[in-house]
Amino acid sequence: MNKLSTCKIGEKVKILKLHADSDLKQRLISFGIMKEAEVEVLEHSASKSTIEIKVGKMRIALRSKEAELIEVVKI
Repeated sequence: MNKLSTCKIGEKVKILKLHADSDLKQRLISFGIMKEAEVEVLEHSASKSTIEIKVGKMRIALRSKEAELIEVVKI
């Protein structure tokens, strides 16, 4: 199982499942981070505490703990 937090810069992935609690899951879905969505990894912070992704035309920064809960597959 690949997690979004382990993806490298420039990788494009498809979301398979969100393993978050209901509140976080609703927040992620409101940003377009949902099952079958295609995501591109843009940046990692120097300390790897955040990850910047692109979903559609939107750029979003997630905490590494949140990215750890997102199961993905490379496309």
